[in-house]
Amino acid sequence: MALSKTDCSGLYAPTLDDFEALASAALAGLPEPFASLAADVTCSVAEFAEEEILAGFGMESPFELMGLFSGIGLTEDGAVPQTGQLPNTVYLYRRAILDYWAENDDNTLGEIVTHVLIHELGHHFGFSDEDMEAIEAAAESAEQDH
Repeated sequence: MALSKTDCSGLYAPTLDDFEALASAALAGLPEPFASLAADVTCSVAEFAEEEILAGFGMESPFELMGLFSGIGLTEDGAVPQTGQLPNTVYLYRRAILDYWAENDDNTLGEIVTHVLIHELGHHFGFSDEDMEAIEAAAESAEQDH
């Protein structure tokens, strides 16, 4: 029996474990040379970013931040970890991503998780937010031209 659009019984919000599986699939699907360059980056999923992190970005709502790269990027001499250095980590924030997904039905949840993960890995590779926005705009323009 198919569910109607208004019958939400039997549906559930994806769990932290579900998000970890989506992130693992996204990491496994990275093309070379990015996969090798990101091999030392771990991925962690949490409900929301911590208040101190949000405050550091001047954000008032935990729904404003979907992901964060923490560590030393490759362009900052992070290719070889120093003794005592914490691992480079991408954090994905489940509730913020779910909120974005609920408001934007153009993409699947997996596509959004992949996008956030790749965006945060971009920081590992030394790209700024502005660099990544320009790359995405150029890619979208190229898609529209074909």
